[in-house]
Amino acid sequence: MARNQTSKSNIHVVNLSTYNKPKVVEDKRKDWVAYGEDNNYYQYLIDLFTGSTTQNAIINGISNLIYGKGLDALDSSSKTDEYAALKSIFSNNCLRKVSLDLKLLGEASFQVLYKDGRVFKSEHFPRQTLRAEKCNEEGEIEAYYYFHDWGKIKPNSKPKRIAAFGFGNGREPEVKIIKKYVSGYDYYCPVDYQGALCYAELESEVADYLINDVKSGFSGTKIINFNNGVPDREKQLQVKNEVLNKLTGARGEKVIVAFNNNADAKTTIDDVPLNDAPAHYEYLSNECSNKLMVAHRITSPLLLGIRSGNNGLGNNADEIKTASLLFQNITIKPYQDLIIDAIDDILAVNGISLKLYFKTLQPLEFIETDNAITDEAREEETGVKLSKEEDFDDEELLKELEAFGESEDELLENGWELFDERAVDYDQEEALDKMLSLASVVPSRANAKSDLDGESESGKKYLVRYQYAPLAVSNNSRDFCKKMVARSKIYRKEDLNKESRANSELAAKGESSYNIFLYKGGANCHHFWLRKTYIFKGGIKPDPNSPNAKPSYKSEKAKEGIKDPSLTDEPSIVSQRPIDRKDRGYKNPRK
Repeated sequence: MARNQTSKSNIHVVNLSTYNKPKVVEDKRKDWVAYGEDNNYYQYLIDLFTGSTTQNAIINGISNLIYGKGLDALDSSSKTDEYAALKSIFSNNCLRKVSLDLKLLGEASFQVLYKDGRVFKSEHFPRQTLRAEKCNEEGEIEAYYYFHDWGKIKPNSKPKRIAAFGFGNGREPEVKIIKKYVSGYDYYCPVDYQGALCYAELESEVADYLINDVKSGFSGTKIINFNNGVPDREKQLQVKNEVLNKLTGARGEKVIVAFNNNADAKTTIDDVPLNDAPAHYEYLSNECSNKLMVAHRITSPLLLGIRSGNNGLGNNADEIKTASLLFQNITIKPYQDLIIDAIDDILAVNGISLKLYFKTLQPLEFIETDNAITDEAREEETGVKLSKEEDFDDEELLKELEAFGESEDELLENGWELFDERAVDYDQEEALDKMLSLASVVPSRANAKSDLDGESESGKKYLVRYQYAPLAVSNNSRDFCKKMVARSKIYRKEDLNKESRANSELAAKGESSYNIFLYKGGANCHHFWLRKTYIFKGGIKPDPNSPNAKPSYKSEKAKEGIKDPSLTDEPSIVSQRPIDRKDRGYKNPRK
């Protein structure tokens, strides 16, 4: 609020403050760069957040959606140590505060604490308490200055210098700033709702006016005339303040005090009534709300629990779903990516790399996936972590396979070497068994784990096993596939090529059993079975760098009396990844 006064007038006029864009001010006498004319622009944003109803609801809603249900990792089950380190470094409370600061102030900050050259803790640091140090010759900000309240800083105050992330000595605390790039702003990042700040201020002023009007009993403007002469200015202010203290509330000036030479020269005020005042204020309120929602890119106010106009919970479900998808992708996810990038930079100091994502608050039915959620858990796209109930069938099948799985490392240590490996071609399986001459000496069930194990024509002992391949997963891999790859076990054919009621969620529609040998991880799976043949070398521990540990050449197999079968023109269902088939692995393809 600014007061304009003239020496020739006894009338005191109160004007509403005007909105100005933030100014970045460099002062040669100071080491830090001011943000705003009074170096307190962040406090201005905070005041609007607390003073504007719509602004408060929007920022709280968006910050809650950014944090969601917390931070998680796609590879949390395979990188348990790294995941545990993540949880110990970043607390949930810290991430909630960072999410709010990033939306409210346009920036957020972590304080990074070191021990023995490694990060042991990262905490939220209030962004409004920091000011950037002037850039070095390379245009980099090497440090930030901390002061608890920049609005109360004095000339003799000495803000504390804190090194920016990557510019410390590896022992002192550092500050990691989270912000997006905005052209023309090297030191600070304006908020993304910059254009609507005037509407937040207007809504706040209208609310203050209406509250003051109610407190004053809806009375009109009062005029008090003193007709016994005009005292000096100091006396005028003294009398005015005494009257105001007795007759008005804490807000505003509903009483005008005028000083006149006589009754004939008394001050007169003409009322300018506002026609249809309720409709006018309703228009201002709606205009502020609409402009604020546009500035914050809100596709539907219902997503934040805001009801506007006649829009209620009975809106078309498809429209709400579409609005939810758009809002998540164009508004929420960019904020989440900024935070995740900053966390990745901090974790990289400790050599930790995780596939991070924020678990979503969105209803599951609002999330678009390529397949049904019961068919494949798309954690990164959906932000949904499968519950134990949803994982139950996977666990049943994995437990069933665990009883049959063998460790390849243990097999190699006991004198076996990998002699041949190839992607399984179901049409060639029987031919392979015969051409390997494994049936010449068939071991008893007491001495072998598979009917395919035996001896070649040259007397070499063989084992035939199958491994889930490739030993790699993508962000969108099913939880079942991730666990199979993590285990990296080898299996007998008898334990795979059979119907199982476990993992029935991956079975064809209407069926309760499932053949993992034929369908791997189900429709659209990117994995296949690798047939691996091992030759016994008389108990000598094999060299892992030996060429025998790689697929053997035809000449090598010929020495052992093994022949290569000719490839068929059309690969079988087993030799292909489900994703490569025309039916994409669906037993009953959709029409």
